[in-house]
Amino acid sequence: MHALGYTSVPALLKYLRQAEHLGLDVDAALHAAGLTREQLADNSQRLPSEAHERLLAHFCHGSGDPLFGLHSARFVQPGSWSVLGYITMNCATLGEAMQRIMPYEKLVGDMGVSRIEPDDGHVRLIWTCRHQATEIRRHMVENVLASWLLYARWIADFDGSPQEVWFEHAQAAGSDLEEYERLFGCPVRFSQPCSALLVPMRLLALPLRQADANLLRTLEEHALALMAELDDDEPLPLRVKNALRLLMKDGLPRKERVAERFEMTVRTLQRHLQQAGTSYQQILDGLRQELAEHYLLHSDLPIQDIAQYLGFTESRSFHRSFKGWTGQTPGEYRKSAPRH
Repeated sequence: MHALGYTSVPALLKYLRQAEHLGLDVDAALHAAGLTREQLADNSQRLPSEAHERLLAHFCHGSGDPLFGLHSARFVQPGSWSVLGYITMNCATLGEAMQRIMPYEKLVGDMGVSRIEPDDGHVRLIWTCRHQATEIRRHMVENVLASWLLYARWIADFDGSPQEVWFEHAQAAGSDLEEYERLFGCPVRFSQPCSALLVPMRLLALPLRQADANLLRTLEEHALALMAELDDDEPLPLRVKNALRLLMKDGLPRKERVAERFEMTVRTLQRHLQQAGTSYQQILDGLRQELAEHYLLHSDLPIQDIAQYLGFTESRSFHRSFKGWTGQTPGEYRKSAPRH
């Protein structure tokens, strides 16, 4: 695996559109990055993130624009985040869409990781970039945060803004603070502890204009299948978890079927998992708990249907297992957990 991982083709297209808008020589930039038009015509392709860096560096230098990454955000669209973009578009509320970023962002690429932290009256939607080259990192971070906001305004059909925007880097030399604040519509602060949108709690309940619960479920199943295909370089326990997640769509799989995916016997699989400090049953229980909490929190599915999907033959055994995991029954958890 490349040191920086991979970037999906759709994640690069905003930069290409901005370069074309500025009249830059895109073919020369692609050549400098070691990429071709044919590669970028296939949205299913994942390209080495080193090529992503080279392409962005060429565009930034050629444009002379210290805010090239920020300005490229204007070309964001659902497909910019692969299937994750369509998943977020079909959620019921803006808060639900935000919660979907973390589980599926690897489909967009390995450029960085997101997390949500609650604070007084707002949540911080944080993005930590994995790229270390100072200028590349700055352009990527500014692009991601601006893209999040512009896309949120579109899917929620509103003109609102965060409470504040934080960047961990310093303001770009030669840039104008007013330009940042004009785009974000709020105070923008630099040299902060993290890069984040500070989103007021009230905005989390905003309904999305194209919410479709049935399509959302189909898209998430597709995303899980795609995720399972990306784990060749991941530790075996995570690969087993992803395989289980994929196979459970057709009912609880037998151990033999899971072992076959890794060209092992059940006994060999169990031994390797034990060497990794876990077991097949621990992985299965962890996944069942994760999925149970997800469906109780983010869907209106009857508890009996959730139990059946997770492979429990009767609701009573699901209730007993869930209480062992969380200390609450499924019904108690659904009532007490905050719904975003």
